[in-house]
Amino acid sequence: MKTILVGYDGSDAAERALQRAGEIAEAFSARLIVVSVSGSPYVPAPVSTLKPGAELVPPAIAGPVPPGGTVPLSAPVQAPPEPEELGRRQLERAKMSLAGRKLESEYVVELGDPAGCLVEVAEQRDADLIVVGSREHGFLDRLLGRSVDESVARRSERDVLLVH
Repeated sequence: MKTILVGYDGSDAAERALQRAGEIAEAFSARLIVVSVSGSPYVPAPVSTLKPGAELVPPAIAGPVPPGGTVPLSAPVQAPPEPEELGRRQLERAKMSLAGRKLESEYVVELGDPAGCLVEVAEQRDADLIVVGSREHGFLDRLLGRSVDESVARRSERDVLLVH
Protein backbone atom coordinates (compact mmCIF):
# COMPACT_ATOMS: atom_id res chain seq x y z
CA MET A 1 0.00 0.00 0.00
CA LYS A 2 1.60 3.23 -1.20
CA THR A 3 -1.12 5.90 -1.19
CA ILE A 4 -4.08 6.46 1.11
CA LEU A 5 -6.71 9.14 0.53
CA VAL A 6 -8.95 10.42 3.32
CA GLY A 7 -11.95 12.73 3.04
CA TYR A 8 -12.01 15.45 5.68
CA ASP A 9 -14.74 17.96 6.49
CA GLY A 10 -13.96 18.75 10.13
CA SER A 11 -16.78 16.59 11.53
CA ASP A 12 -16.28 14.04 14.30
CA ALA A 13 -16.65 11.22 11.76
CA ALA A 14 -14.03 12.81 9.50
CA GLU A 15 -11.69 13.27 12.46
CA ARG A 16 -11.98 9.55 13.30
CA ALA A 17 -11.31 8.70 9.64
CA LEU A 18 -8.28 11.02 9.59
CA GLN A 19 -6.80 9.39 12.69
CA ARG A 20 -7.35 5.87 11.31
CA ALA A 21 -5.91 6.84 7.91
CA GLY A 22 -2.89 8.34 9.68
CA GLU A 23 -2.34 5.12 11.65
CA ILE A 24 -2.53 3.00 8.50
CA ALA A 25 -0.28 5.36 6.52
CA GLU A 26 2.33 5.24 9.29
CA ALA A 27 2.16 1.45 9.53
CA PHE A 28 2.68 1.06 5.76
CA SER A 29 4.95 4.10 5.26
CA ALA A 30 2.33 5.22 2.76
CA ARG A 31 1.67 8.71 1.46
CA LEU A 32 -1.48 10.28 2.93
CA ILE A 33 -3.65 12.58 0.82
CA VAL A 34 -6.17 14.60 2.85
CA VAL A 35 -9.00 15.97 0.71
CA SER A 36 -11.49 18.61 1.79
CA VAL A 37 -14.45 19.04 -0.56
CA SER A 38 -16.56 22.17 -0.31
CA GLY A 39 -19.77 22.92 -2.15
CA SER A 40 -19.87 24.66 -5.49
CA PRO A 41 -18.82 28.32 -5.47
CA TYR A 42 -21.87 29.13 -7.59
CA VAL A 43 -24.86 30.16 -5.49
CA PRO A 44 -28.19 30.85 -7.20
CA ALA A 45 -29.27 34.49 -7.10
CA PRO A 46 -32.08 35.23 -4.67
CA VAL A 47 -35.50 35.56 -6.25
CA SER A 48 -37.62 38.54 -5.23
CA THR A 49 -41.06 37.73 -3.88
CA LEU A 50 -42.37 41.24 -4.51
CA LYS A 51 -45.05 41.71 -7.09
CA PRO A 52 -44.40 44.30 -9.79
CA GLY A 53 -45.59 47.74 -8.68
CA ALA A 54 -45.74 46.83 -4.98
CA GLU A 55 -44.60 49.52 -2.55
CA LEU A 56 -41.65 48.90 -0.28
CA VAL A 57 -42.56 49.74 3.32
CA PRO A 58 -39.73 50.01 5.85
CA PRO A 59 -40.11 47.79 8.89
CA ALA A 60 -41.51 49.37 12.07
CA ILE A 61 -39.01 50.00 14.80
CA ALA A 62 -39.97 49.36 18.39
CA GLY A 63 -38.83 51.72 21.12
CA PRO A 64 -37.87 55.35 21.23
CA VAL A 65 -36.13 56.98 18.31
CA PRO A 66 -32.90 58.75 19.32
CA PRO A 67 -32.58 62.53 18.87
CA GLY A 68 -32.02 63.47 15.26
CA GLY A 69 -34.53 60.89 14.07
CA THR A 70 -31.96 58.26 12.99
CA VAL A 71 -31.94 54.65 13.97
CA PRO A 72 -28.57 53.03 14.66
CA LEU A 73 -27.73 50.30 12.20
CA SER A 74 -26.85 46.86 13.44
CA ALA A 75 -23.39 45.47 12.88
CA PRO A 76 -22.82 44.40 9.29
CA VAL A 77 -23.56 40.76 8.61
CA GLN A 78 -20.40 38.88 7.78
CA ALA A 79 -20.59 36.81 4.62
CA PRO A 80 -19.78 33.13 5.02
CA PRO A 81 -16.30 32.16 3.84
CA GLU A 82 -15.85 31.21 0.21
CA PRO A 83 -15.99 27.42 -0.31
CA GLU A 84 -12.30 27.23 -1.17
CA GLU A 85 -11.36 29.21 1.97
CA LEU A 86 -13.54 26.91 4.07
CA GLY A 87 -11.69 23.92 2.60
CA ARG A 88 -8.31 25.46 3.43
CA ARG A 89 -9.43 26.08 7.02
CA GLN A 90 -10.56 22.49 7.36
CA LEU A 91 -7.22 21.26 6.04
CA GLU A 92 -5.38 23.44 8.58
CA ARG A 93 -7.33 21.61 11.29
CA ALA A 94 -6.37 18.30 9.71
CA LYS A 95 -2.69 19.30 9.66
CA MET A 96 -2.82 20.17 13.35
CA SER A 97 -4.56 16.89 14.07
CA LEU A 98 -1.80 14.94 12.31
CA ALA A 99 1.03 16.96 13.88
CA GLY A 100 3.63 14.71 15.42
CA ARG A 101 3.06 11.81 13.07
CA LYS A 102 5.83 10.76 10.74
CA LEU A 103 3.90 11.00 7.50
CA GLU A 104 4.39 12.12 3.94
CA SER A 105 1.17 14.01 3.38
CA GLU A 106 -0.55 16.17 0.79
CA TYR A 107 -3.55 18.44 1.36
CA VAL A 108 -6.06 19.06 -1.44
CA VAL A 109 -9.09 21.38 -1.64
CA GLU A 110 -11.78 20.42 -4.16
CA LEU A 111 -15.07 22.07 -5.06
CA GLY A 112 -18.15 20.07 -5.99
CA ASP A 113 -19.91 16.87 -5.08
CA PRO A 114 -17.99 15.35 -2.13
CA ALA A 115 -18.32 11.68 -3.14
CA GLY A 116 -17.54 12.36 -6.79
CA CYS A 117 -14.51 14.51 -5.95
CA LEU A 118 -13.08 11.95 -3.51
CA VAL A 119 -13.38 9.17 -6.08
CA GLU A 120 -11.90 11.38 -8.82
CA VAL A 121 -8.91 12.48 -6.73
CA ALA A 122 -8.31 8.86 -5.71
CA GLU A 123 -8.19 7.92 -9.40
CA GLN A 124 -5.89 10.83 -10.29
CA ARG A 125 -3.48 10.07 -7.44
CA ASP A 126 -3.75 6.27 -7.86
CA ALA A 127 -4.77 5.77 -4.23
CA ASP A 128 -4.76 2.21 -2.94
CA LEU A 129 -7.35 2.99 -0.25
CA ILE A 130 -10.02 5.64 0.34
CA VAL A 131 -10.90 6.30 3.99
CA VAL A 132 -14.11 8.12 4.93
CA GLY A 133 -15.92 8.68 8.20
CA SER A 134 -19.31 7.05 8.53
CA ARG A 135 -22.20 8.74 10.31
CA GLU A 136 -25.62 7.66 11.42
CA HIS A 137 -27.91 8.36 8.46
CA GLY A 138 -31.57 9.19 8.71
CA PHE A 139 -34.27 7.95 6.40
CA LEU A 140 -34.32 11.19 4.39
CA ASP A 141 -30.53 11.08 3.83
CA ARG A 142 -30.78 7.54 2.51
CA LEU A 143 -33.80 8.34 0.37
CA LEU A 144 -32.14 11.39 -1.21
CA GLY A 145 -28.74 9.72 -1.54
CA ARG A 146 -26.92 12.26 0.60
CA SER A 147 -24.68 9.73 2.30
CA VAL A 148 -21.15 10.55 1.17
CA ASP A 149 -19.59 7.47 2.74
CA GLU A 150 -22.00 5.05 1.10
CA SER A 151 -21.81 6.90 -2.21
CA VAL A 152 -18.00 6.68 -2.24
CA ALA A 153 -18.20 2.96 -1.48
CA ARG A 154 -20.67 2.43 -4.35
CA ARG A 155 -18.86 4.57 -6.93
CA SER A 156 -15.26 3.62 -6.34
CA GLU A 157 -13.49 0.66 -7.84
CA ARG A 158 -10.81 1.08 -5.17
CA ASP A 159 -10.90 -0.27 -1.65
CA VAL A 160 -12.90 1.93 0.72
CA LEU A 161 -12.65 1.91 4.50
CA LEU A 162 -15.69 3.30 6.34
CA VAL A 163 -14.65 4.36 9.83
CA HIS A 164 -17.39 4.33 12.47
